[in-house]
Amino acid sequence: MKTSARPSRRRPLGHSGVLPGVHGTARVERRVALLLPRLRPGDVAVLDVLDLDRPTAQALADARVAAVVDASELISGRYPNLGPDVLAEAGVTLLDGIGADGLAAIKDGTGVRVHEGSVYVGDEAVASGRVLDRASIETALGAARKGMISQLQSFTHNSSEFLRREQDLLLHGSGLPTLRTAMAGRPVVVVTDPRELAARRKDLKSFLREQRPVLVGVDAGADALLAAGHQPHVVVVTASADPPSAKVVRAAQDVVLVAEPGGARSSVETLERLGARPHRLETTAAAQDAALLLADAAEARVIVVVGSRATLEEFLDRGRTGLASTYLTRLKVGTRIVDAEAVPTLYSGRVRPRHVLLALLVCVIAVAAAIATTPVGQEWAQDAWTWLGDAFADLRETLS
Repeated sequence: MKTSARPSRRRPLGHSGVLPGVHGTARVERRVALLLPRLRPGDVAVLDVLDLDRPTAQALADARVAAVVDASELISGRYPNLGPDVLAEAGVTLLDGIGADGLAAIKDGTGVRVHEGSVYVGDEAVASGRVLDRASIETALGAARKGMISQLQSFTHNSSEFLRREQDLLLHGSGLPTLRTAMAGRPVVVVTDPRELAARRKDLKSFLREQRPVLVGVDAGADALLAAGHQPHVVVVTASADPPSAKVVRAAQDVVLVAEPGGARSSVETLERLGARPHRLETTAAAQDAALLLADAAEARVIVVVGSRATLEEFLDRGRTGLASTYLTRLKVGTRIVDAEAVPTLYSGRVRPRHVLLALLVCVIAVAAAIATTPVGQEWAQDAWTWLGDAFADLRETLS
């Protein structure tokens, strides 16, 4: 989208004397990974991301930014990426396509105002672009769904490249650490999304209580498990992400750090300062996929995934490497994997003693009713009634 900075112009004051629009401090950074740690509630995140994905959008929403301004297009139409909808649902103002000139015109740390498709510094409009709201996002996503063919055509190449790099890991489990946590023959629950855990907590309650699975928390999913009252046995951490809390890390039986091959040891040192002795897994696979591979290699009976859905749109939303990683990992894990949404359908809980007693009582009543319809049953009923009457009379005499 062609954009350019607009000349200065003044806007009328609102009824309160404050200029209309969203006000905040601009935090400018092309790379989101460097931007996220700097964000504070109410900031205006200014970045350069083409096709914002769901995890990145959720991180921005969690930072409680007031607005997101993108030099590129939040939705380009290549595929139906899910990030903009997450931000719109969180009430974040969205503006994209301001271009390189607009990005350069917004200085980091400057107080800005976003209003009607423009970014203002004071009274001056320094950048302009496209406003995205729920309606326009849905329209753009609908058009993008029709254009997924081109995205899928590049999928084969990306997958073959990932398989070439990670064939030893995927096919033979080479490089996977040996964990202290025993998973063989046991159910394993892998939590990657705190919000998905909160949404499925009631559905998973019986399964977690009765099956007592091995709990694996990936990044923020580890803290989410602890907040829900469950200490994760295994914590999987992305080297480039913020580590879970020290309480979670220290209490875990195993901590696995997923890092790019040849990456720095700073993340290992961070976890060691938190009291952990992490296993280092060097791979380009995503941390959540590494967690699945760990459970599969340990011969888990079933792997329940909370937060990593297998729909086509979710796959595409992970980007090139993430798409290949997730797709090939799920092929490897195969029949062991179950989405958390399916657990209530597949698992209704153990048979409890009260269920047996209730069934026995119903059977006794049914048998008694059947016998009562026969002459012998009626005679028995008359004898029983007479016996109860005599017993009641004897009891009254005793008490008097």
